[in-house]
Amino acid sequence: MSDLPPCEISWFSALCDDDYEFLGVPDAALKSSWEHCRDIVVQAETAGYDNILLPSGYALGIDTTAFAAGIAPMLKRLRLLMAVRIGESWPPQLARQIATIDRMLGGRLAINIISSDLPGEKLESAPRYARTVEAMHILRTLLDGKPLDHDGAFWKLKVDPPRVTTVSGTCPALYFGGLSEAARDAAATNADVYLMWPDTIDAVRAIVADLRSRAAKHGRTLKFGYRVHVVVRESEAEARAAADRLLSKLDDAEGRAIRELSLDSQSAGVRRQAELREGSDDGYAEANLWTGIGRARSGCGAAIVGDPDQVLAKLNAYRAEGINAFVLSGYPHAAEADLFARHVLPRIEHGPLVI
Repeated sequence: MSDLPPCEISWFSALCDDDYEFLGVPDAALKSSWEHCRDIVVQAETAGYDNILLPSGYALGIDTTAFAAGIAPMLKRLRLLMAVRIGESWPPQLARQIATIDRMLGGRLAINIISSDLPGEKLESAPRYARTVEAMHILRTLLDGKPLDHDGAFWKLKVDPPRVTTVSGTCPALYFGGLSEAARDAAATNADVYLMWPDTIDAVRAIVADLRSRAAKHGRTLKFGYRVHVVVRESEAEARAAADRLLSKLDDAEGRAIRELSLDSQSAGVRRQAELREGSDDGYAEANLWTGIGRARSGCGAAIVGDPDQVLAKLNAYRAEGINAFVLSGYPHAAEADLFARHVLPRIEHGPLVI
């Protein structure tokens, strides 16, 4: 064990049709369904993970809020990090849904806020994030049990909080990410955890420093999360071979189509993932950070690849830069969750993130 403070280790349940044996090659057995995604979550609890991200996408997969409510009574210890797409939500109703699911979980719910569009509608980045800031304020007010008198550009609401409350009586932790100026400001003023996608150690250091500075100007502090894929095997050669195998049947045109299908395919964060990939001569942006996975995936586009010692060292390097929580995934998700749980998880001091 290191002398670093404990961190939260989360896995990922592929609610958005994002599970493969070979990237870019659809597999009916791995397509998002209640049964498949349920099994990943139950396995994560058994394996000892602290939390699990339930992603959300309008066009792909199954509904996240409905899934969270369905899985909640089946869990005894695991936390849920439920993604919610603000563009698709009416905040007072969402507050009631969040409080209800938190009750079903015994107080173990956290929320990943996504600054999404409404399907069929397109907002520019600045107003979209302004809408998200309003929504986060509304949610926090109502879930803290306070009456709301809100006169904003997107919502004008005067309403009492819902009768149902979270177990704590306060708003669950809000995880939020984005690289644009508007996104960073939204996180600094409203989020509890700034969740970033893969990047180099130097870039992570700069992002953490910037967000800490922005939050301090508002008298706030942030925790920091890091979302990344992982490929761990007993030797580095085996891990690199497993990474190469993932791409061995990928058609470049199909990979491009997958990337462009995402509703956030033009965001600053996605552009940064592309920069990492395009600037890596051998597919590695730096030691053990492989960008090939982004050839068939919008968003989180890199993986930590190596033997157990290398993967552990990489995670600890990020922890030393201020990362408090990791959201990990791998392909196929169930198999890679088992490998990480056996080879690395027991060697990290970890537990649910305390806000």
